[in-house]
Amino acid sequence: MKRLLGLTFAAALFGALAGPCAAPASAAEFTPEQKAEIGAIMKDYLIQNPDVLRAAIDALDKHDKQVEAQARQSAVADQAGPLFSSAHQANVGNPKGDATLVEFFDYNCHYCKGALPDMAKLMQTDPNMKLVLKDFPVLGPGSVEAAKVATAVRNQLHGDKFWQFHVKLLGSHGPVGKTEALAVAKEMGVDMDRLNKDMESPDVTAGLEEVMHMADALQINGTPTFVVGQEVVVGAVGYDQLKQKLDSVHKCGHAVC
Repeated sequence: MKRLLGLTFAAALFGALAGPCAAPASAAEFTPEQKAEIGAIMKDYLIQNPDVLRAAIDALDKHDKQVEAQARQSAVADQAGPLFSSAHQANVGNPKGDATLVEFFDYNCHYCKGALPDMAKLMQTDPNMKLVLKDFPVLGPGSVEAAKVATAVRNQLHGDKFWQFHVKLLGSHGPVGKTEALAVAKEMGVDMDRLNKDMESPDVTAGLEEVMHMADALQINGTPTFVVGQEVVVGAVGYDQLKQKLDSVHKCGHAVC
């Protein structure tokens, strides 16, 4: 990428060196000797002025991030229905809260486990927050099986009860798969016969497929990823940053007022 940017900058540099009154010229109009001389001039200029190239790279990076953020904001608006109020999702916290935090997570994600205390603290300190949990099993077959169990568990456990199940499973040590998820479900008093039947329901598959489609639309390729207001927040950014964005949503309806 940097090499391509350097070539692009070199072309722009030549245009600037040619002066404002110079007629546009194509590369074919220069002799090989002239091309070599121009290349040497540009190389020497960049070596003597590395901050110029660094500034161009920084500007391009900033531009790319702005474009990506705008695309994601547009996707959030397009996906608002299933993103914030899908029949397949788990809703915990205050169902009538005036700020919603959506988390895409994987039960085998080390960073999701690390972010769990932040989620618990937000649940305790923000009584007007609704937390939406989206199973996004991207770390292998075990994650998929755990997500299937969790999705089926939601037919029996709701609100705080499901949150307890979620905390026990995500907070467990070692790899998480079907066996571990079923063990936590049994510990929580779930009807296991019904659970095994529900796991084979088309609704479970439909719910996971919905999340995968949503993640593609939002350009999400890792966990944890959060959506708050119209903003997509990638990574375990910590309690303070999420709380600040939620406070803004409470205040003005946007992650940044």
